[in-house]
Amino acid sequence: MKLDHIAIVVDNPAEAADWYISNFDATMIYADETWAFVQLDNIKLAFVVKTQHPPHFAFEVDSFEEGDKVKKHRDDSESVYKRDPWGNIYELVKYPD
Repeated sequence: MKLDHIAIVVDNPAEAADWYISNFDATMIYADETWAFVQLDNIKLAFVVKTQHPPHFAFEVDSFEEGDKVKKHRDDSESVYKRDPWGNIYELVKYPD
């Protein structure tokens, strides 16, 4: 399993993405009014608005556990949000083949 991305809550996702592109040489993957995604050399950063997604970190997986409530996203990925024993939110994400 590999760490896929970290999601940070911001007021303006596209503006945040542009800042990280300018200051850290990130590459834009996607942006709209509520969500933006950039690629760095070793990880992706997601910029989300508070009403759409919680701040979290995500692991890429090949499958989900039986009983998981899987959510399909606008980029055709699927994911499940869970909490670790300390209350941190993490996401398990599966991308289309």
